[in-house]
Amino acid sequence: MEIKQNLEDIRILNAENFDLSQTFDCGQCFRWEKIGKNTFEGIAFGRKLKIYQDNADIVLEKTSTEEFDKVWKDYFDLNTNYFAIASELSSIDPILLKAYNFCPGIRILRQEPWEALCSFIISQNNNIPRIKKIIQRLCRLFGEKIEGTEEFSFPTVKAISKLKEEDLLPIKCGFRAKYILDAASKVERGEINLESISEMPLLCAEETLMKIKGVGPKVSQCTLLYGFHKLEAFPLDVWMKRIMSKYFPGKSPEIFGKYAGIAQQYLFHYCRTNAKDLFEKA
Repeated sequence: MEIKQNLEDIRILNAENFDLSQTFDCGQCFRWEKIGKNTFEGIAFGRKLKIYQDNADIVLEKTSTEEFDKVWKDYFDLNTNYFAIASELSSIDPILLKAYNFCPGIRILRQEPWEALCSFIISQNNNIPRIKKIIQRLCRLFGEKIEGTEEFSFPTVKAISKLKEEDLLPIKCGFRAKYILDAASKVERGEINLESISEMPLLCAEETLMKIKGVGPKVSQCTLLYGFHKLEAFPLDVWMKRIMSKYFPGKSPEIFGKYAGIAQQYLFHYCRTNAKDLFEKA
């Protein structure tokens, strides 16, 4: 990809394997909203961004080269060759090729680990619109206002660790409140070191996160994939269990190798959008 500074904007020329709708709407993030045709606004790492797709290019509005290099280049995982990864995955099984061809523009965002952990705790037994509203209320009540905007950053571990369950009543997160507080408490006390998780093998990292109340295999795997960019992580929810049973009976996610998480995203987005295919011959 070629990056070009154009007045106040950054333009990614010929942005192959990068589609905004596919990336933001595949269930991996909750602070991006579509505000127009091929146009989104969102918040990450305490910054607000307006971004849009212009034919083969992607434009980040009011973004300096310094900010792009510091935040957005890594956040959108622009140094990863998704075409090469997809070619490798597609050779495993025809259904993966079919899924990739349906949504070749999905990229795994490199989200802030603490935000990813909290977000997927909130996601338990929940739907995406409601998850987004809960997170929005959480940020407005306990985050810091982003300069020059009416938006708020995701609240810090320290800010959440000072709260009690009754403080979280206004965000309407229900039973998840005690899990959020337990996560903040364990991270703040150093019982769980988020920085060290990045260096851990997948199984060890998963076991560490599951020390938090309410964090099971699905939430830990989502956190590791979307918050720690462990691409071998493979979250298994009801959809993915059904997909594995239908297309890969008797097999485990290990068959997808070190890019299992990317395979999961192609399969999940394809099958969720084309649910009837789960009941037809592959």
